[in-house]
Amino acid sequence: MTMHRLKKVVIAALVAAGTLSGAAVAVQANTLDSVLKVGESKNKAARESQLKVDRLADETRDLLTDYKTVTKQIDGLKVYNARLQRQIDNQVIRIGEIDTAIDQVTVISRQITPLAIRMIDGLETFVELDVPFHLEERMERIAFLRANLDRSDVSIAEKFRQVLEAYKIENEYGRKIDAYKGSIEIEGVERDVNFLRVGRISFLYQTTDTEMSGAWDQASRSWVPLSRGEYRNAIMKGLRIARKEASIDLMNLPVAAPEAN
Repeated sequence: MTMHRLKKVVIAALVAAGTLSGAAVAVQANTLDSVLKVGESKNKAARESQLKVDRLADETRDLLTDYKTVTKQIDGLKVYNARLQRQIDNQVIRIGEIDTAIDQVTVISRQITPLAIRMIDGLETFVELDVPFHLEERMERIAFLRANLDRSDVSIAEKFRQVLEAYKIENEYGRKIDAYKGSIEIEGVERDVNFLRVGRISFLYQTTDTEMSGAWDQASRSWVPLSRGEYRNAIMKGLRIARKEASIDLMNLPVAAPEAN
């Protein structure tokens, strides 16, 4: 009987011990789950924090790049603005000069007209005293200039430009060779001739039948007959060169000798 009770007590103790052990295991399991959950929560928070840090770093990098770009643009604009300012300053100076010139336009206009008249008078005197080549054409040009001075529809600047152009044409005559047809009186008879002009140093004629030739003598202001045999071929050659029918070559032509002052 005693043994039977002892076994029951032992069994009961074992059952109690097992129950306690199971409860302890259950407690430990709950504690581990809690620890794991806390760890996972910390890991999740850490990941979120790292993502936030990475995002902030990217944003900071982008902002820095934008800042550097804007800084370069500002530096470029400063240089550009400085150059524009210099241009504006120069334009302001130029505007002042133009304003001054505009104020003087009336005075200049009043002075240009008398100057143009004197220049035309001088040009006419020069043509009258010069070698008489293209005489009609040159006198017509002078008459045209005089007529333009009285025209109200032609500006003062254009009138003066035309006078300068006439001077330029006269200047060019001294550097060119040309040939043209005309007529002169030879021994009381009007004859058709070919004129040959070499600058202003030699002015000659030859009849269309090449039988008679002559040269202009500026000292006596008259035509001087030339020897047919000596200058006939030379003048014919010069006429061909002037007409661009022959290549440029030496020409044996009469030229007035310079006189001592």
